Amino acid sequence: MKAYTINRYSKEDKLQLAEVPQPKAKNHEVLIQIHASSINPLDFKLKHGEFKLFMPYQFPLILGHDFAGTIIEIGPQVSLFKVGDEVFGRPADYHIGTFAEYISVHENDIALKPKGISFEEAASFPLVALTAWQAIIEKAHLKKGQKIFIQAGSGGVGTFAIQLAKHMGAMVATSTSVANFDLVKSLGADVVIDYKTQDFETILQDYDVVLNSQDNKTLEKSLRILKPGGKVISISGPPDPAYAKEFNLSWIFKLIMFFLSNKIRNQAKKLQVDYSFLFMKANGQQLAEMGNLIESGVIRPVVDQVFSFDQVNEAMEYVSSGRTKGKVVVKVL
Repeated sequence: MKAYTINRYSKEDKLQLAEVPQPKAKNHEVLIQIHASSINPLDFKLKHGEFKLFMPYQFPLILGHDFAGTIIEIGPQVSLFKVGDEVFGRPADYHIGTFAEYISVHENDIALKPKGISFEEAASFPLVALTAWQAIIEKAHLKKGQKIFIQAGSGGVGTFAIQLAKHMGAMVATSTSVANFDLVKSLGADVVIDYKTQDFETILQDYDVVLNSQDNKTLEKSLRILKPGGKVISISGPPDPAYAKEFNLSWIFKLIMFFLSNKIRNQAKKLQVDYSFLFMKANGQQLAEMGNLIESGVIRPVVDQVFSFDQVNEAMEYVSSGRTKGKVVVKVL
């Protein structure tokens, strides 16, 4: 099969189109013909080697964390799906590789594709949807009537998180450029801040939750807009000891993450708020729940642009420009 691979960690190297063996479906796995994939910042971080110390991958490595496609083969112990099912998903870590024609995925990591949307739209959802769900519902326990600040509202995670938070009855503030005001308002944002000319710290106060996706300076400011007992969930770091424990990392990484997050955790403690880091995990059951929301029209896809399979490197360059609205998708089939 054809797939895009990297042979080393690098910021400069482009993905290489190669002919690689087609995977086979193991016991609890399904083999999927990929119709579409999408690009995430996580792909760049892996390519650049940002996680190489505690997430070592072997080369050649096929990148890609989102897909939508059709099951063409099932493993002998698969019970949830059948050949011909149209599905979408985010493969588990160490089993990624959606910049390819086929992928074998554990049945627990996928869900049926929502009806009424295309494969390209379905492929735009898994990673950002799971990130938003696990941050807002699992970690923050957002409740009706609470206030949440979602940074970078026009990005992949932001466009989904705004819609999810509004569905839950929250009051949503977000930041973006003026050019994207209409987009985030159409998704449900109540308060929109121009990050280029306005300082959210002077506008927002007594918030219950912040979904942080920006730098450390923005993270520190985010702590100060929370009410006592509020929570900051960060998807951009720094990783904390709870993350190291959850992923069963060695004692040395637990120690490293203790020191990496020590400053921000101490600041949070002084302000009587909570800080936690989120690294999203694959979860087919959660995807199925979100699929119902998508199918019912509660949450809609936001796709900026669709590239062909032979334009994967161009798609990566476009995403790295930072000008995207929602998700950038690659049409594989």
